[in-house]
Amino acid sequence: IDKDALDAQVKERKIQEAAEKARDEKIAHDMKKNDKLMCLLEERQKNEIKDMNRALIEFQKNFQKPETRREFDLNDPQALKKDRPARVSDSDPRCTISGMQKFMGEDLNYDQRMKFQKEQLREWSLQQQKDWKNALADQKLADDLYDKFRIELDRKIMEQEKKEEESRRAVCTAIKTFNRIQAAELDHKNELEKAQKIKDDMDEITCLLRGDFLSENPDQAIGPLGKHHVLVDRWKGMNQEQLMAIREFQKEQVLENMRVREQERQRDAEWDRQRVQAARAQLLWERQQQRQSRVRRQDLDVMNAELSQEQKAKNIYLKEEEYSNIPTDQYYAQFNTTTR
Repeated sequence: IDKDALDAQVKERKIQEAAEKARDEKIAHDMKKNDKLMCLLEERQKNEIKDMNRALIEFQKNFQKPETRREFDLNDPQALKKDRPARVSDSDPRCTISGMQKFMGEDLNYDQRMKFQKEQLREWSLQQQKDWKNALADQKLADDLYDKFRIELDRKIMEQEKKEEESRRAVCTAIKTFNRIQAAELDHKNELEKAQKIKDDMDEITCLLRGDFLSENPDQAIGPLGKHHVLVDRWKGMNQEQLMAIREFQKEQVLENMRVREQERQRDAEWDRQRVQAARAQLLWERQQQRQSRVRRQDLDVMNAELSQEQKAKNIYLKEEEYSNIPTDQYYAQFNTTTR
């Protein structure tokens, strides 16, 4: 295994992880800063709207009074007090049907009735505020439960990914151990076969060298009838050229055997190289899977942070909307009642 290349890859991966972490932290810091700036701008806009409404009401109250209008004598609320009362009681005989002096809601108990209605309106407003507070508390509880659920879900996902990574590492370790054992067994087997073959070759060569065929023992050609009788099938009386040809042929056989052994050695080396390349490819694939898993986990964290920020901004907006709308409704209700 090329250890220098692997060390360089590990160092490059650490540098890349540090750069990605720094970039993610910068992005998160910018997002927090933008969210704070957006909240401040929204708060400023709401305050400006409130100030404009307050200034408009003060201007109407100070410079657009009803008594400054030309038709105030027609709409003067004190005109009836200045004039002769239309009736002195609800049973005044002057309040006939054709006189149109008494209508529904214009009885003499108007003040008590309006006071009761105002009290009833105040009770309704308090009950509405209480309902709003309860709804906000329920919403906050639901948001807390949702955040806890998301945290627990992320924790389970992280544990599952950790278990899968440990399982892949165990499988890779077992495969490497198995391949190492197989390679050792194959090397041992090849060494035994090579030693046995060398021994067999040496035995064969020794047997041939010591045999009657190569030693040209003249006694083997002697027949049973005496030395003068020669067995043709056992005669070894060759000339020098025939002997040289046999020796050359034997040399070629030795070279052929050496060539075959060299081919076997090269084939074994090629198999070893392919096994190393397969192990390296497996390691690179596992690193690629780890990088992809890390990227998915970072995307999931960013998405969760964005959802949490959106939920919090929505809650803040609802609270501010509630606190800014309820007093205005009460004010307009009282203003309409007074005008009526």
